Amino acid sequence: MDFTMGGEAPELRRELRRLVQDHVPEHFLGAFTDDPADLEAAQAFCRLLAERGLLCAAWPEEFGGRGATIWEQTVVREEMWAHHEPRGAQYMGVNWVGPTIMRHGTARQRDEHLPPIARGEVIWCQGFSEPEAGSDLASLRTAARRDGDGWLVSGQKIWTSYATMAQWCFLLARTSTGERKQQGLTVFLVPMSAPGIEVRPIRSMLGPHHLNEVFFDDVRVTEADVLGEVDDGWSVVQEVLSYERVGIARYARCERLLQAAPSVLGDRWDDVPVELRARWARMLTHCRRARLLAYRVVSLQEDGTVRPGDAAAYRIAVTTLDQGSAEVLTEIAVYATPPDGRAEEFDNATALWFRRAVEDHWRYSQAATVASGSIEMQRILLARALLAAS
Repeated sequence: MDFTMGGEAPELRRELRRLVQDHVPEHFLGAFTDDPADLEAAQAFCRLLAERGLLCAAWPEEFGGRGATIWEQTVVREEMWAHHEPRGAQYMGVNWVGPTIMRHGTARQRDEHLPPIARGEVIWCQGFSEPEAGSDLASLRTAARRDGDGWLVSGQKIWTSYATMAQWCFLLARTSTGERKQQGLTVFLVPMSAPGIEVRPIRSMLGPHHLNEVFFDDVRVTEADVLGEVDDGWSVVQEVLSYERVGIARYARCERLLQAAPSVLGDRWDDVPVELRARWARMLTHCRRARLLAYRVVSLQEDGTVRPGDAAAYRIAVTTLDQGSAEVLTEIAVYATPPDGRAEEFDNATALWFRRAVEDHWRYSQAATVASGSIEMQRILLARALLAAS
């Protein structure tokens, strides 16, 4: 397979790194901290990317992109995630909400939703998981019942990232019952300002904004808010999950932090035990493996042939990499402290950034094998795909 990414990719990568260096605060560790300035910086950076046609680079020009290749969009994903996602929550709209609306939305829905996403002006949240419907998503109970010329939605969603700041929700609800639980589900595009929606934050070590409960109490939606066909939402969701699971280039951040370790530690790298350095090298190898699996799925997406098993194989590799690299980096970070009597040999600011970045990486990695579908479900999907192919 040829994964050179094309002639424009290297210059695009350099451009993105220059923009991050010039416009993102030094030692930025994400938009969703206790400091509101971090979210403001991310929103400003989104607008900057949008002005340059880089926020949704691979989108068609008519929808606010610049018609770049899917490989150039992959470069954007890699550089953004490697630098702690200075786009904030925009990846959700860019990676899968927008493309799904392009494929399944009406002309009115495309005109209403795609331009604001491409300009970096709107944040979306995902109304999928429920208290008794996480990995088994099709068991959800949130229901939409007919009411005149529209629908009334009632139920509860949980683990809804960015719900406190989102303007729109990509909501999956049950509209009828069928022989299989995957039947009778419908996707609605719901404004979070609609009467009857209540958001309750869930405190966690991931910080504010990430985890929330969302309650729907007879929230009125119309036929114009239905994405795709009524009762056929499961086919839309299957496509969404394939895009979502490859849309975050987790391996890029792992690789950046692993590669930074020797230069951050300087002479102290020699103090790191041989066994730990061997594990560090092994993690770098795993980074390359996850990257190649991601590229394979991107290539299949380009051809329109991506299947759940393809995305599952990548997801398994990258989430286990996330956790394995976090453990190795946490042990290495112990050596990123100025040794007694040798403080002058140590760049304390860089070392402090490294320790904080590793801690942040470790905290997020703990949920990696659960978020966006548990690793057990990914293994089931992969096993089914392999058995079907045998």
